[in-house]
Amino acid sequence: MVSVKQKRLEGIIRKNISEIIQFGVKDPDVGFVTITDVQVSNDHSYAKVFVTFLGQNPRMQAGLRALNRAAGFIRSELSKRMTIRRVPELSFVIDETEMNGRHIDEIIARIHREEKKETE
Repeated sequence: MVSVKQKRLEGIIRKNISEIIQFGVKDPDVGFVTITDVQVSNDHSYAKVFVTFLGQNPRMQAGLRALNRAAGFIRSELSKRMTIRRVPELSFVIDETEMNGRHIDEIIARIHREEKKETE
């Protein structure tokens, strides 16, 4: 069970990382990225940052590599903005929730098309 304090911390980190990436990271490989969620470990030493990218798979992989290269810079900028004792180490991962949802939608649409063909 995640505490309210931890959820609040994750929200603040998500907001700040979004701003740092938008205004501070100059790497063009990052592209258009959305921070969808942040999960901080119980001891606040690690944070998993879930991201989605606009574009196809090669684009996403290049963006993910660029973010992980910039993780140290993002963490140092985060430490300047926050008043916590230890800023967590950041690791960026692709948020597959949207892709999984799209895949389920495609399966449902295919089932409906097949049912429609059978009734014709």
